[in-house]
Amino acid sequence: MKITIFGLTLSSSWGNGHATPYRAILRALARRGHDITFYEKDVEYYSLRRDFVSCNYADLKLYASWEDIRREAMADCAESDVVMTASFVPDGARINDEVLELSRPLKVFYDLDTPVTLNKLDHGRTDYLRADQLKEFDLVLSWTGGHALDRLHDEYGVRLARPLFGCVDPDNYVRLAPREEFRCELSYMGTFAQDRQSKLDELLLEPARRRPNSWFLLAGTLYPWAWQWPSNVKRLDHVAPSDHAALYSSSRLTLNITRGEMAASGYCPSGRFFEAAACGTPIVTDWFDGLDTFFTPSREVLVADNAGDILRALDLSDEELSSIAKAARQRTLDEHTGEHRAEALLRYIGEARIANVLGSDILGAAS
Repeated sequence: MKITIFGLTLSSSWGNGHATPYRAILRALARRGHDITFYEKDVEYYSLRRDFVSCNYADLKLYASWEDIRREAMADCAESDVVMTASFVPDGARINDEVLELSRPLKVFYDLDTPVTLNKLDHGRTDYLRADQLKEFDLVLSWTGGHALDRLHDEYGVRLARPLFGCVDPDNYVRLAPREEFRCELSYMGTFAQDRQSKLDELLLEPARRRPNSWFLLAGTLYPWAWQWPSNVKRLDHVAPSDHAALYSSSRLTLNITRGEMAASGYCPSGRFFEAAACGTPIVTDWFDGLDTFFTPSREVLVADNAGDILRALDLSDEELSSIAKAARQRTLDEHTGEHRAEALLRYIGEARIANVLGSDILGAAS
């Protein structure tokens, strides 16, 4: 099957959560023999911080402007079995218009930021999607499940809405020997977001203040580094994907914090869950609706509401933490890899084709 994708970025993991799940899913699709072309606008922010310019599982085409690449891209689309556009693609709404005019390919929209997108559409529009375009796609994939799928169907007329959650490539995320620059009691990896900041202070910085003799680590870009940080918090502006496994493997415990819009939607596991779990690192997270459909609290993941919960998690023995990490790793390998998401994607594509033949609306499962 020939698949053409317009995505935010495949080449750079800097400051975004799109590149790594794309890589895991596309590798899995390529292993099944599918032919994939990925179009990415060559923006300066990512070009200065790029992990690669080519890969062996997709034909990566970087372009300066839509006008420069339009003729070639639309020719690729016309010959494809499936064309996918996605959230936060520059000029995405314009690209959607052209893709939706094509007759041959199945047309898919993949929203890796569904609650953010719906909030934007509630207040107008986005540069990458108009509300009227959603109902024209044969399949809409959502990074979040639950209520978001109901809204896509009921409020925006989406014919087929399905969840395609985050995932991990277990070939790249494995347990490694600890590295001194990453060694810590508790790590957190995530780009700065204002709606996560109060939780970051409560769940990472406050525990660091209370445990001045322990090392904590924050890895992520866009933070205002002029803040008064606790002196025992190591700060890294960016950790490349090739070093993620080393960071997790050097952390006694790692923290997940959910963005406000995502938490309000629920069923929104970050890729950090699956990456850390595949590396055998125990995870502590804030709660969101649907968390327990991915991991069993207390047995596979720890849940924290405040700094005291974090300190109690840190006080668990190495044996207790190891047991939690092993259970989460097995759950991840059984359910949450790029292979699993590729299988789900292909299944959804099959459903969309059947729905087109039958002319029916199908509501995505709310999980």
